[in-house]
Amino acid sequence: MAESEAPKPEAPRIPSNIIFIGKKSPLVYATAAFMQITSGHDAILRARGRAISTAVDTVEILKRRFLKDALVIKEIKTGTELMPAREEGFRERNVSTIEITLQKSA
Repeated sequence: MAESEAPKPEAPRIPSNIIFIGKKSPLVYATAAFMQITSGHDAILRARGRAISTAVDTVEILKRRFLKDALVIKEIKTGTELMPAREEGFRERNVSTIEITLQKSA
């Protein structure tokens, strides 16, 4: 008889309007945000470290190409996350973060 394992806890569900900015082109993220905004939801761009500049570029693309006068930057939050050491012998490090909430103007 095999022992039954305890059910694994599920990972927290991430809302569909949150867009994590990474190494892709800003145009890819702008398109994803545009789809969220035009469907009537707020788009939340989250980035940390070097990806912060990509997040800002994404907002500029939305403002200048897609939504011209219809984009509203609802909120900008900045912060710092403590990242664990990569390997033994290294120390923890601080990484800057940004969260930009966008919506379509009325």
